[in-house]
Amino acid sequence: MPKGTNQKLKLYYLAQIMVNNTDDEHAMTLQDIKNALEYYDITADRKSLYDDINVLRDMGLDILGEQRGRNYYYHVGKKKFELAELKLLVDAIQSSKFITAKKSHELIKKLESFASRYEAAQLQRQVVVAGRIKTMNESIYYNVDAIHSAIATNHKIRFQYFQWNIKKQMELRHDGQFYEVSPWALTWDDENYYLVGYDAQAEKIKHYRVDKMRKLTIMDDKREGKEYFKQFNLAAYAKKNFGMFGGEEENVRMQFSNDLVGVVIDRFGKDIIISPIDDEHFTVNVNVAISSQFFGWVFALGMGVKILSPSSVVERMKQEVDALHELYGR
Repeated sequence: MPKGTNQKLKLYYLAQIMVNNTDDEHAMTLQDIKNALEYYDITADRKSLYDDINVLRDMGLDILGEQRGRNYYYHVGKKKFELAELKLLVDAIQSSKFITAKKSHELIKKLESFASRYEAAQLQRQVVVAGRIKTMNESIYYNVDAIHSAIATNHKIRFQYFQWNIKKQMELRHDGQFYEVSPWALTWDDENYYLVGYDAQAEKIKHYRVDKMRKLTIMDDKREGKEYFKQFNLAAYAKKNFGMFGGEEENVRMQFSNDLVGVVIDRFGKDIIISPIDDEHFTVNVNVAISSQFFGWVFALGMGVKILSPSSVVERMKQEVDALHELYGR
């Protein structure tokens, strides 16, 4: 039998054929495999295919075989990712607001390569999710990579920071001046990536939306603020900043109805002390960055929550209520 022009790539194409065309529900006979190899101008006989399949098994590819009637069928069993795992990753990518629609499509296509073409069709059906808000800043992936590199090499970064105006145009903050920040951590909150870093000029820890950064570069200067981060608790920082909006930190005592205990634990974690005050209510003391987002969270819980102290926060809540009355009319 004359050899094909791509004979040296035989093992590679054989592995691709098995991964892409077989799974627990779909298998191939030796003749099917031989025909598929001929498409790539590769010839094979039964004995060489037996040997090649065993080589791929030795290399870690889980090729299974079974007799069905008069024919023997082969398929790939365990792969790098199970179909359920791939669906989970696809859902995570599709539902992530910080990943653009274009990049979501690219990433999902790459994930499909870990499945058979039959399984990939199931992943494609997962992609159709209407009405999801996706970020418009394609550079976020490179920003995240650069920030990780700066953290690993102990360097500062500089970037421009923007906001959207009513014309849906990017509007640079601080007249386009560059921010210089010592990056210490990346965190995920409210479906967005945030950089947590030290601002030497303000001498404080700040956070920034990664998808709102432009022209990010790694500086030659070494990071500052190490002493601030020695005792820094990122989880606690994210919990007290509602929607990652900062504000003056206060220890706030609040009363909740018992049916909201799950909401409180989801927000502040299981380590908080819950103090029952009667059969229907309990109180908690939590550190909170006082912001409009915090009061919005309280508003959303309606009559099931009441701020008890400190008096300054109670007064601020009253002002928020009065402002809403004024806005909508008494």
